[in-house]
Amino acid sequence: MEIKNHNSRKFRLPEFILVLLLILSGVFLTFSSGKFILSFKTVGFSIVSTVEKGVFYVKEGFVGTFNSIGQLRKLRKDYNALVDKLENYEQMQRSNAEIRKENERLKEQLGFVQSLDEKNIPAQIISRDLESAYSYLTINKGSVNGIRKGMPVVAFQSGSEGLVGKVVQVGPFTSQVMPIYNSDCIISARILNTRDLGLVNGMGSSDQPLILEYIRKRVIDDLSIGDVIVTSGENDNYMRDIPIGSISKITVIDYNSSLNIELNPIIDFSRLENIVVVNQKEVNDRKPEEE
Repeated sequence: MEIKNHNSRKFRLPEFILVLLLILSGVFLTFSSGKFILSFKTVGFSIVSTVEKGVFYVKEGFVGTFNSIGQLRKLRKDYNALVDKLENYEQMQRSNAEIRKENERLKEQLGFVQSLDEKNIPAQIISRDLESAYSYLTINKGSVNGIRKGMPVVAFQSGSEGLVGKVVQVGPFTSQVMPIYNSDCIISARILNTRDLGLVNGMGSSDQPLILEYIRKRVIDDLSIGDVIVTSGENDNYMRDIPIGSISKITVIDYNSSLNIELNPIIDFSRLENIVVVNQKEVNDRKPEEE
């Protein structure tokens, strides 16, 4: 598009727009300063400064955006580092709690070992057979440690002493223990409060109750759920008055002269780790002297 003036001179549209902008800028500056003097130097500065200001804001926007992205990355990195430290701290707390519990258990075991009158050998269960009715426990001590066949095995758990079983096979460095729930295990026992004598027999699984047999029917009124059954100490198979279990159920059978009594073992075998093999023939030289 072209525009002709009186001298027939041609102006192109871009030039016309530029001139118009210069004039308008001058007019605005003139009004703002109170003078009607057009200064092209002032107009040029205004235009250039306006452009520079726009460029500055655009530049600052980009710089701010990049800085924000960098700060966000740093914050994310710091956050991940803090999360890792927190997880490590929680793991350390759990480990410390487990170590404290283990120390408490070992301290209890040490106190129990020292309290026994008979010489004894502390040991740890290293394997067990849970499928067979004639299951056995394997411990990490053998003949080189002084263990012999037939020795009774006890444990201290949850503040209570309890009978575990007896040693039935001995190797140089390991031994097998027949637990009280083994079907072949028969123990001469007494009811602690009445002193009635009977036999405790295992049912082949630690999940099943023990059975106390040969207790006469006429003493049923003297018995209660929760009564403790202990070893009788007869025949030198076990020490006397070692807790075996507590009465959980009493059944009267018409054709039988004896009661059928079920027991819950004192020892929770599913949680049992440490045991003590007792040598009844020798005195405990580690027992602290009484004042």
